[in-house]
Amino acid sequence: MKYFITILILLITFQLKAQQIINGSVLNYKDEPIVGANVFINGTYDGGSTDEKGNFLFKTNEKGTQTLTVSYLSYETFLMVGDVSYMKDMVIKLREDVNTLDAVVLSAGTFQAGDNSKVNVLKPLDVVTTASALGDFVGALQTLPGTSTVAEDGRLFVRGGEAEETQIFIDGIRVFTPYTPTTNNTPTRGRYSPFLFDGITFSTGGYSAEFGQALSSVLLLNTIDEPDQEKTDIGIMSVGATLGNTQKWKSSSLSFNASYIDLSPCIAIFPDRNDWKKPYESASGESVFRKKFDSGLLKLYVAFDATNFELTQEDINETEGVHYKLKNDNLYFNGSYQGALSDTWDVFGGMSYTHSKNDVNVTKMLINDTENAIHAKLKFKKRFSNRFKLYFGAEYFADDFNEDFSENNSNEVYGYNDNIAAAYIEADIFISKKLAFKTGFRTEYSELFKEFSLAPRLSLAYKTSNKSQVSLAYGSFYQNPSSNILKYNQDLKAQNTTHYILNYQYNADRKIFRAEAYYKAYNNLVKYDTEFTQFNSNYNNDGLGFAKGIDFFWRDSKSIKNIDYWISYSILDTKRDHKNYPNKLQPDFANTHNLSVVGKYWIDDWRSQVGFSYTFASGRPYTNPNLPGMLNEKTKAYNSLSVNWAYLISPQKILYASVNNVLGFKNINGYQYANTPDLNGNFNRRALYQAADQFFFVGFFWTISEDKKSNQLDKL
Repeated sequence: MKYFITILILLITFQLKAQQIINGSVLNYKDEPIVGANVFINGTYDGGSTDEKGNFLFKTNEKGTQTLTVSYLSYETFLMVGDVSYMKDMVIKLREDVNTLDAVVLSAGTFQAGDNSKVNVLKPLDVVTTASALGDFVGALQTLPGTSTVAEDGRLFVRGGEAEETQIFIDGIRVFTPYTPTTNNTPTRGRYSPFLFDGITFSTGGYSAEFGQALSSVLLLNTIDEPDQEKTDIGIMSVGATLGNTQKWKSSSLSFNASYIDLSPCIAIFPDRNDWKKPYESASGESVFRKKFDSGLLKLYVAFDATNFELTQEDINETEGVHYKLKNDNLYFNGSYQGALSDTWDVFGGMSYTHSKNDVNVTKMLINDTENAIHAKLKFKKRFSNRFKLYFGAEYFADDFNEDFSENNSNEVYGYNDNIAAAYIEADIFISKKLAFKTGFRTEYSELFKEFSLAPRLSLAYKTSNKSQVSLAYGSFYQNPSSNILKYNQDLKAQNTTHYILNYQYNADRKIFRAEAYYKAYNNLVKYDTEFTQFNSNYNNDGLGFAKGIDFFWRDSKSIKNIDYWISYSILDTKRDHKNYPNKLQPDFANTHNLSVVGKYWIDDWRSQVGFSYTFASGRPYTNPNLPGMLNEKTKAYNSLSVNWAYLISPQKILYASVNNVLGFKNINGYQYANTPDLNGNFNRRALYQAADQFFFVGFFWTISEDKKSNQLDKL
């Protein structure tokens, strides 16, 4: 027994001597103790937690080289590899995790909508629930600050820029013909349905070096990665019908959406100011195929639409008016793959093809346009850590445009080939949870102009509190002139802008406030010496200009039960010397003041959602030939109030109605003057009113799905 006790004591003593004591303290970078941090040896049960002073102490039987792990919520995990005998009296400092929800966001100039964005200013749902938008993503974006109301056009005009200065991308690949064709004084619409998209990023300036050939803005549309269920959507409308279906398999899915639009019934009941021979008619279809792989996702997107109409419009210089006939066919294909090459490497590759053909008959003129365009893109992402990420890539644009023009038995052919190669590199650097910046540059080579361009980009954001931050952005941007110019003259160079942006953002509990000041400097704008672009005009790049202003945005979906609303206001000061301007003038597409108020209210007792959208825009310049100078007067202010109502007949059946400009404001887009003066030497004029003061829409929408409760309210 004596020998047994002796041996036991020796064993216990040996064991105690074999154990190593690991101790130290855990602090943040302000030298403040972190209470409750977990400290342990990887692969063992040996460890402990820090006390109120940040200290820890525990014993281990492990020997040699081991990995010590220290972790705590909202901080980066600390790893130390070394001999356990040296893990004594350590002072470990943890850095804040930059991936937390309350971390700073690089947001200057950018509005995001989607599940992956930390701050949602606009939701995908809003695209189709905004009363004035009528299911058009462009119409919804026009309620955001930074956009100008150009009612007769319908495209996006951003911060003093022309519509061509905004580029649209689907799944990161450029769309060359994003808008449906139309005629004078009739607004166009976005060509693509919002039903297949679940994410939107709208950058009004200072955007990433990944995107080029856009002087003012980029709009990024992302298709749904994975549908939640199989379903069929049916819509019967006063303007036509829609049909959509989604099928799912083990690792793939297919969605399509088709629509037919015919304005004949509406025009028969509510005639507008046009003399229609063939009211607007279009047939379109879109489809997305998705295939999931172990480490990636393949998407194939295709869209086709065919449009035709014929009408006669009033013209002060033509007694019988101007006859206009158009037929358009448009095909867009987009294929992309994104996936992981390793734990730290991601890759994206994609390509798009666009084919668009316009046959236009304007009185005695025949115009046949054909455009074929390709965009190919490859990019990589390397994650060195949560604090440093590197992006780089290359892309190629090829645009082939041809036009046949016939008038009075004469025929001319115009066109160009515009090929651009580009590369970029950019880095996200997070100094802390409060401070981050993005920097990089983009370079492009235009084969048409035989010219290189270098465009640096920089953005910075600082978290001023848990709910607010300030951001700065700077960037240089290049874009080749539009097809209306290049088809006549290619002896030019790329136009250029430089953006400076200061942003403040407050985000707390479904309330968002943004204020953003900006300045844009334009250089190398195209000028010509005729009223319109034509083959014998003299062209140069001597134009310049500026745009400056402040944008405000407030959204609140919390304060009032069942009510969601937002208010946006912009003030813009811009002047340009371009086109045939004699000097710097405020362009005819720019409003000094733009205001939008949008509201939505869910009424439980009525099983209904009602909404409204009000738009105000100050007058735009126009030229009165009875007065000296150019762009010497302004139209009266623009006003429009639109309302909508959605009623749930049953969980999957909806009755929907909307009225645009319900109060019937007689908005004037401008004036047309006679080519020659009257006997008194005055040029007579006529007001250019909207084609229709009001637009009425009624639809019935039925969803058939597995869960028996999904409906299309999120699309209305």
